Amino acid sequence: MNRIFNAIRRAGFRRGPQRIVGGIAGGLAQSLHMNVWLVRLLILVASLLPVVGIGAYLIAWVLTPWQDGSIPLERSLGGRSIGR
Repeated sequence: MNRIFNAIRRAGFRRGPQRIVGGIAGGLAQSLHMNVWLVRLLILVASLLPVVGIGAYLIAWVLTPWQDGSIPLERSLGGRSIGR
């Protein structure tokens, strides 16, 4: 499992500092060089698609690293903790 989490970290995508809920839109906006509110609007529209939108957001939320590199799924499985 560590190889998977390390590969996610190496991808360079992080939750954005401009977060309201999970920071996913902020991270996407920062990576794509887009306005954060436009990305939030697109995520909101995508969430209207029952399985695809909400499911994709939940998967992104569990696998996207915080700014310090910790991944929520990894922490819940007893792996790396914050600040390590």
